[in-house]
Amino acid sequence: MVRIAVDLNRCQGYAQCAFLAPEVFAMHGEEALLYDPEADEAQGEKLAQAAAACPVQAVVVDAVDASAEAVPGDR
Repeated sequence: MVRIAVDLNRCQGYAQCAFLAPEVFAMHGEEALLYDPEADEAQGEKLAQAAAACPVQAVVVDAVDASAEAVPGDR
């Protein structure tokens, strides 16, 4: 799993993330950004490119080891 955070106070709606990773990011109108905060690891490279392309560096992508986050006895 890849965890995504977008600082919506910083985001200016340039939509570079939506262009580079449309499976995760989408623009709603001209300024509102919609995104899946927990994307599939298969999107990792696209997400890294999307974060790097953001002109205001509003996108943060962090790989998460799902097994490390599992709660003991939660099966």
